Amino acid sequence: MEPSPPPAGDSFAAYRRRRLSLIERMSRGGGGIALIPTAPEQPRNRDTHFPYRADSYFQYLTGFTEPEAVLVLVAGRGDAAPQSILFCREKNLEREIWDGFRHGPDGARALFGFDAAHAIGELDAKLVELLADQPALWFSIGHDAGWDGRIAVALNKVRAESRSGKRAPAAIRDVRAELDAMRLVKDGAELAIMRRAAEISTGAHVRAMRFVRPGRFEYEVEAELLHEFRRRGCEYPAYTSIVAGGANACVLHYVGNDQVLKDGDLLLIDAGGELDGYASDITRCFPVNGRFSGPQTDVYDLVLDAQTAAIAAVRPGATFVDPHEAALKVLAQGMIDLKLLPGSLDAVIESESYKRFFMHRTSHWLGKDVHDAGEYKEGEHWAPLAPGMVLTIEPGCYIRPADDVPEAFWNIGVRIEDDAVVTASGCEIITAAAPKKIADIEALMRDARGTA
Repeated sequence: MEPSPPPAGDSFAAYRRRRLSLIERMSRGGGGIALIPTAPEQPRNRDTHFPYRADSYFQYLTGFTEPEAVLVLVAGRGDAAPQSILFCREKNLEREIWDGFRHGPDGARALFGFDAAHAIGELDAKLVELLADQPALWFSIGHDAGWDGRIAVALNKVRAESRSGKRAPAAIRDVRAELDAMRLVKDGAELAIMRRAAEISTGAHVRAMRFVRPGRFEYEVEAELLHEFRRRGCEYPAYTSIVAGGANACVLHYVGNDQVLKDGDLLLIDAGGELDGYASDITRCFPVNGRFSGPQTDVYDLVLDAQTAAIAAVRPGATFVDPHEAALKVLAQGMIDLKLLPGSLDAVIESESYKRFFMHRTSHWLGKDVHDAGEYKEGEHWAPLAPGMVLTIEPGCYIRPADDVPEAFWNIGVRIEDDAVVTASGCEIITAAAPKKIADIEALMRDARGTA
């Protein structure tokens, strides 16, 4: 497997800075040793694997994309300098003929800036040495049973040498807590990649809008998205694309993508590309025939107004929940105005009757993972927003057929989603190039069809 090139706009110096930052956090927590393995390869069937993607935490700290690799960080004590050590596959010319280039320990150490690198086969023996006399082990305990067992074996081997004066770490701390806090605020290199991923993904949505016609299948539209992602440099879709026509749009995680698109229906597309390990996440909704009907316009404008209110609430010092609450007030009032729900605004929100039509939150963190690392609360309080954080803004309204719902609204599902970077004065919508005003969408689709 040919390794991926360094992330665009980044350098290996950025990874070294992140490793040093984690070591500083470990030192403030009493020091010790951290162990961060990458993801294993996963078999797809008898003799093939799924496309490989490195673990997000490991990739964040190393930029190294080969499988069978482990990062070890040692916080220095006294005169001892901190260490960054990689364990990876050895060079193997025969396997490289079949599977592609391998850096090998020496190549990886020189290129990626590690203090030392060893063959992955040496890990278990060297881990016993590295763990000895460390005050704490920083590890994602409970994440992988196989690794939990492997760590337990190594710790027991250290304990078995207690008579020679060696001590095993007295504490095990979850390294993800420190890494989550680091990953929550993106640096300039990360934001540059995310802006490029957003640019590619907005182009894919525009391509889909231009392509759609009644009678085409959802999977044909998905193919247009995937083509544009890959054509412009994204390695993968960031998640399984949702291409949901008509009633399928009322299924939040619909991924069948196998139904014919019908004249008069709306099409909801939730899709984004992944570039250099960073995700984009965009949802657009538009009419298959290129023109919104009256009820579709009513619901769409309601959701768009809710998103506008939510975006206005994104600023430093606001909390993570503020955009959701802003969107919810608009949506709930709109549901009352459209005769979808009875009662006052306060009653609808207090009773949560709105959840019949809007059952998810308005935002989630975005980064290396689509639902990215980072806590949403600090103790009992919602996390405050700060420059460099990236979150989605995605209100929706999903109306299934029911006796007490006006038939004109049946099977209308609308979600509008953009990616927001918190800035010093508010936020930057990095996915704004994908049209979302009704007039803009209809004009684009008319132009694609060559109609007046």
